[in-house]
Amino acid sequence: MGVTTVRLQDDIEQEVQAIADKLHRSKGWVIKQALSEFIEKRKLEQQRWNETLQAMEFAAQGNVVPGDTVHDWLASWGTEGEEDKKGPLE
Repeated sequence: MGVTTVRLQDDIEQEVQAIADKLHRSKGWVIKQALSEFIEKRKLEQQRWNETLQAMEFAAQGNVVPGDTVHDWLASWGTEGEEDKKGPLE
């Protein structure tokens, strides 16, 4: 496990210390938890961005469904003639 030194502004260090005291943990533990959560959040944001780019490319290629088709598909839910829930593109 690597060791990294971090310089914190006084107010941030006080907040970290307060959290550590409340949780009966070390400041290092609190900082490690915060970094882990930040990294996971960034990964999720990047994944969502990649999916957005793929969807935009999909739409740019003309792979879209007219709004009326989508509304008809949704209106069929819960009826005897219910259409497949995979959607109109499937």
